Amino acid sequence: MGDDSWEDMPNFISRETISAIAANLEKVRISQTKPFAVVLHGGEPLLLGFQRLKYLLQRLRSVIPDKYCISIQSNGMLINEAILDLCSQYRVSISVSLDGPENINNANRVGHKGEGTFSRVIAGLKKLKSHSDSSFLFAGLLAVIEPKSNPVEIYNFFKSTGTKNVDFLYRDGNHDKLPYGKASFDSSEYGTWLQGLVDIYLKDKNPIKIRILDDYIRLILGGRSIKEGTGITDFGIVVIDTDGTITKNDTLKSNFSRADRFSEQLNIKTHELVDVFKSEEFALSHMLQRPTSEKCKTCQELYVCGGGMPLHRWSANSEYNNPSVYCRDQLHIINHIRAKLQHILNENINESLSKNRSCN
Repeated sequence: MGDDSWEDMPNFISRETISAIAANLEKVRISQTKPFAVVLHGGEPLLLGFQRLKYLLQRLRSVIPDKYCISIQSNGMLINEAILDLCSQYRVSISVSLDGPENINNANRVGHKGEGTFSRVIAGLKKLKSHSDSSFLFAGLLAVIEPKSNPVEIYNFFKSTGTKNVDFLYRDGNHDKLPYGKASFDSSEYGTWLQGLVDIYLKDKNPIKIRILDDYIRLILGGRSIKEGTGITDFGIVVIDTDGTITKNDTLKSNFSRADRFSEQLNIKTHELVDVFKSEEFALSHMLQRPTSEKCKTCQELYVCGGGMPLHRWSANSEYNNPSVYCRDQLHIINHIRAKLQHILNENINESLSKNRSCN
């Protein structure tokens, strides 16, 4: 499991590639009615430096109105006042990657010399929160689940940061290489961890938003998810690398090298995004979001679970024709949330009935 395609990529995106991206996005905006989002990911986007980033944001906003979301996913360590002013000017929000308290975060998020990054991330986060436009700029935090941690401590830590929301992610893994902390396909370490998280979340009278839990709750109540990985809403995703290469959802490449590549070498400087979106191969990659295994298709929780992320269904033997490696975890947390919501509903009904009786 792993990918080596990054080795072929230039460290920085060129002005030529940026111009080609802007020209393509303008055509996409004109050709489709629904707004789309642009996320600058990495690596670390702020390594571009101020001038390169300014040119990139300038070109993007010249073709994309403010109602279209442009955001940066950053480790937070290079945030400074000039960067924040620039993002404020071009209406670009910033989400910071932070897995939890120092001991949790520093277990995996380290610098080039192996040193923990927690203190530098927190310093950047403080600058972000103290900016005069922080209510717009600070989009929230992104965290990878540490299943061996205490979910109550993790929740309380994130509340203490002053964030508006946290997006918790399942770790990469598949049927050939189980995710960290998961003993077997039938185990539910992540589901149990999320159970502890949802218990404190629902008790909190002033909670922060937790995207994965909110999506599960919304879906159980008949709504829709807002991000891939839950529910049956389809999300069209393409990635553009620093050399202009156009790929499918880059999460796929955690399964094997270049799993995210189209069969034809596509580049933003020589191909049109509107044509890519009309292609049969894009349609097939888009359809990967829908599970194909019989177990998933006949599952009563498919509308909520959605089969999970395609990368978690992979095996060399059956490719994506498997349930998610997190199947048990997802069923565990979905069933627990259902029970909690039913309990809350019963409590409210009993309270309402008691009030009505006392008035008679």
